[in-house]
Amino acid sequence: MADRLVKRGDEVEVWTFRHPPALPEREIVGGVTVRRFDFAMPSSHPRSLAAFPASGIRSYTALSAAVRDFRPDVLHVQCFSGQGIYAAAVGTRHRVPLVVTLQGETVMDDADIYDRSTALRLGLRGALRRARAVTGCSQFVIDDAVARFGLPPNKGQVIHNGVEIAGDETPFPLDLPFERYVLGLGRVVPKKGFDLLLSAFATVAEGHPTVGLVIGGDGSARRDLIRQAAELGVADRVVLPGRLDRAQVAWAMANAEVFALPSRVEPFGIVVIEALRAGRPVVVSARGGAPEIIRDSQEGLVADPFDTAEFSAAIDLLLRDSNLAARLARAGRARVEDFSWDAIAGRYAEVYRAVR
Repeated sequence: MADRLVKRGDEVEVWTFRHPPALPEREIVGGVTVRRFDFAMPSSHPRSLAAFPASGIRSYTALSAAVRDFRPDVLHVQCFSGQGIYAAAVGTRHRVPLVVTLQGETVMDDADIYDRSTALRLGLRGALRRARAVTGCSQFVIDDAVARFGLPPNKGQVIHNGVEIAGDETPFPLDLPFERYVLGLGRVVPKKGFDLLLSAFATVAEGHPTVGLVIGGDGSARRDLIRQAAELGVADRVVLPGRLDRAQVAWAMANAEVFALPSRVEPFGIVVIEALRAGRPVVVSARGGAPEIIRDSQEGLVADPFDTAEFSAAIDLLLRDSNLAARLARAGRARVEDFSWDAIAGRYAEVYRAVR
């Protein structure tokens, strides 16, 4: 988005976490200045609490200096965390309008940090009150902010995430023991629901003996999935290649028979748009924001991943009915135009104009 805004004639800097610490405090990335900060946050540990006042002042001072140097017209917090608390404070002090964009961090954090951190909960509530505008990647995310974090019902607006309409990666093939496969892709953690996808695949596997399952990504649940595949008797039909680079993702998407998003909860699902861009028929979770991208039986199929029979039936239908799969894939490819970065950046530019 920064790239698109620069091309529109705006001056943009990205201010982010300095992680890992070896990264430089400031550099140019893709023509955009990136500044990195240590956004100190308190914890319940006594030593951390004792050190926080000094570290917090240093973080605030560094961000305040950046504001005086760059003199932004808008501070835009993407995916609220510790940086959002400091941005809200610095923006108030220097009278810079604040825009907050929620990306599902309140529901998708692996450690459920918003259920455990009082500082983040209070910080988010305060920032949502102070912000001149609040956007979310889906209506599902906006509704969650209204219900749990005090966002006024009419204050939030949906601006979806974007993708490059024409991916420029050169595909690099995976070494697979089958040619036809169902693809899942993402962080391999419980919330992504790949165990639910495995159960659904085991249900349809007998009827499709030449079809395998590929789950790309890495995470804490990977060993459990390997064990589950063995218990279900489909270990020889399931490949978990680990983390994939962009070239491997491009190949896996382009060659998948069906793309499946089985998340227990999914705020949005950029991988779904990437699958549509690749011309793949998709099955997405009914739980969360993915149905705002995929309208059932129009651009893909929507099913409840907790209902193994329902989710497996959707996968089975796309594997059996090539005409339906092709029709949905064509409609999905046309749908991608709604999520171009040019369109998304244009919507954010309208928000900036409104708050200045």
